[in-house]
Amino acid sequence: MLEVVDAKYLSGFTVHLAFSDGTEGNVNLADSLWGPVFEPLKDESFFKQLTLSPILRTLSWPNDADFAPEHLKAKMVEQGMK
Repeated sequence: MLEVVDAKYLSGFTVHLAFSDGTEGNVNLADSLWGPVFEPLKDESFFKQLTLSPILRTLSWPNDADFAPEHLKAKMVEQGMK
């Protein structure tokens, strides 16, 4: 099961992620912020409040928004970000 093991906010809507399978890189989530639960994340000051959920083992925010690790890795690979 894929998990996010480390996350660091970089700038804008970009985060550096490390996954349990040993891959890591940067991902820009700007185009993933749609729908009611993600609307608050469009405010960079709120987006910066990301944490690594010890239970879900992925990114999460104070409003209970989160992304599946598989989505995060797919976006990272799609963007070719290192």
